Amino acid sequence: MGIMKKVNLHSIIWREGKHYVAQCLNVDVSSFGQSRRTALANLAEALELYFADNNKPTVTRIDRPMFVRTALHYA
Repeated sequence: MGIMKKVNLHSIIWREGKHYVAQCLNVDVSSFGQSRRTALANLAEALELYFADNNKPTVTRIDRPMFVRTALHYA
């Protein structure tokens, strides 16, 4: 058995139609479920698989994330 590593991650969750989407901000991994709890559990499983399959994962450091609303006009 290898050495267990620990990483602290930031995630965000939102409702999209009938499902909740959970996305990790530190790595490009997301998942969904019919409830917040299920979406977060599915995200945790997806993250475990991501780190298990990736020898040198790139983890973006996120310091004090903020929710910012942006208005954009486009053609």
